[in-house]
Amino acid sequence: MHKHQLKGATVVVTGASSGIGKATALAFAAEGAFVVVAARRARALNNVVHEIERKGGHALAVPTDVTDPAAVEQLAQIAANHFNGRIDVWFNNAGAGAMGAFDEVPLAIHEQVVRLNLLGCIHGAYAALPFFKRQGSGVLINMNSAGAWLPTAYAAAYSASKFGLRGFSEALRAELREQPDIHVCDVFASFVNTPGFEHAANYTGHILKPAPPVYSPWKVARTVVKLAQNPKARRIVGWPVNLARLGYVLAPAFSTYLMKWNLDHYFKKAQPMPLTEGHILSTTPQGQGVFGKTRRSGAGAALLAAAALIGLSTALHRLQRSARLKVSGDTMRLGTSFS
Repeated sequence: MHKHQLKGATVVVTGASSGIGKATALAFAAEGAFVVVAARRARALNNVVHEIERKGGHALAVPTDVTDPAAVEQLAQIAANHFNGRIDVWFNNAGAGAMGAFDEVPLAIHEQVVRLNLLGCIHGAYAALPFFKRQGSGVLINMNSAGAWLPTAYAAAYSASKFGLRGFSEALRAELREQPDIHVCDVFASFVNTPGFEHAANYTGHILKPAPPVYSPWKVARTVVKLAQNPKARRIVGWPVNLARLGYVLAPAFSTYLMKWNLDHYFKKAQPMPLTEGHILSTTPQGQGVFGKTRRSGAGAALLAAAALIGLSTALHRLQRSARLKVSGDTMRLGTSFS
């Protein structure tokens, strides 16, 4: 899809009531797209629509729970019928997280995290693909994270959902390979300053803050718009994502251990707070802006860099050791043959 084609295109954005979703809806509207915003909070969605319309754009709010496949199918039908009979871009952005020891977080919370982050995206793809196939074109964009590459202790359901989403996208891309104008794209972002931490379920007993460097939701929004204009399989937002990926590939056990150690160290110093289910099972009015309340944390991304570097050193050491053993073995064989 070329840049000029966003003007008049129908774009669906889920999880659009705040954070990355809200920023992306505004960014698409600025390009002249017809934007359909979806989330559970109707009032927050209406605020997004009013903001778009004040700036001369066109938008429609459709309150939707992405864990309900029938509701997502209805969202797709309303989106197509309201504007131009098409759906050109579908951005699966709705999601949530839960932090805490696995067996201390209610099972209902774990299940809902998987429903939101993984099944919500599957429902979106299932609703959008029939339109894409009839049109012969379309762009599906899935919002993922560094958590798709590096498992995180105390966030088991979140890790499962993001690893699953990465696998789902890869499988769907392979399936649609012979339809070159239908694209499945993934955005892998590092920590972003959104209300997501306010919405998260927190059973750690401590205040959660994103690890620096913390990126702007507008940076992610611009990345999503660029993918809609020029689709690619995946885009990275933030260098910690690549370091997390590299560290886990080269030294998986050490990388996951370092992440856990880092979190344990952070929890010892973090301020206490009551346990909360956050925004997971029901909505709250808090956090309707693009940005969240916090920008810094003691849980530094520098440790991810250390994990990657140590992992690289470990891999090089193993290669050198393997090479020395091979040379030693060849020398012994040569010696034996001439003795």
